[in-house]
Amino acid sequence: MTSREQRLSRPDGRTIAWVETGDVDGRPILRLPGTPGSRLWFRTDQTPWLERGLRMIVTERPGFGASTRHLEGTIVDHADDLAAILDHLEIQSLPVVGVSGASPFVLALAARHPERVQAAAIVVGAAPMDEGEADKLIGLNADAHRLAQAGDRDGLMRLLAPVRKAIIADPLASFRNVMNTAPPSDQAIMNDSGWQEMLTRGLSEALRPGVDGWVDESMLLVEGWGEVDVSAVQAGVTWWHGDEDRSTPLSAARRLVGRLADAHLILWPAAGHLTPYQEEAAILEQLLARAGATTG
Repeated sequence: MTSREQRLSRPDGRTIAWVETGDVDGRPILRLPGTPGSRLWFRTDQTPWLERGLRMIVTERPGFGASTRHLEGTIVDHADDLAAILDHLEIQSLPVVGVSGASPFVLALAARHPERVQAAAIVVGAAPMDEGEADKLIGLNADAHRLAQAGDRDGLMRLLAPVRKAIIADPLASFRNVMNTAPPSDQAIMNDSGWQEMLTRGLSEALRPGVDGWVDESMLLVEGWGEVDVSAVQAGVTWWHGDEDRSTPLSAARRLVGRLADAHLILWPAAGHLTPYQEEAAILEQLLARAGATTG
């Protein structure tokens, strides 16, 4: 497995970090991890990437891993960070993949910098929730959403700080505990050794600096959607979702997909939030078909 670490200083003094992995001389794809995520959240088995000659540019958002926290940062601000990464790499446009909590950042990039996104895949993505939808989520996500919706940042800190401490001590056991009410498909994937290695590496790095980045982003995922102009997203978007996902509700995803100009929802039956790990090849094939032959 070949990878190369990258850093960029922003005008305000922050550092944004990413890793390039897969076929590092191949066709670039921008990949945004979920929440909490880091630049090290990438597959150990890179066969789906190597077979297609793909250079995966795996980013991380402010406050996670090696990327400086942005105290008053917005979803749109991070879209500008992503555009700056592409400028630094001299990439004009490319396909984009966003997982779970990355969805608003993908859409913000496509809306604010439409020339940069050839096509997008949003995988088990978060979406604005209506009343009662949080009740369908696993316990931690439901509690975090209610606190963020109430604007209770201190309460959110009290909720997530001990979870972060437990994750640092034992990432896999702690994640299993958080996902204890997830559907059987998720429970089965958590037994996969390759997935376990990816989780341990990516999650530990995400939360290494502390809990603030997780709290910041949890608030943004509830309060920050208003600044994302989904009507301005013209790139083709494919939204993949499991019909038994208890981390991001399907009903909310359906509403958001309906607001996009060129979007297609693909459902995995009897599937939960971790199903994308098994469906990487299909996700990439569909994304590359939508993006066409342009190489950036």
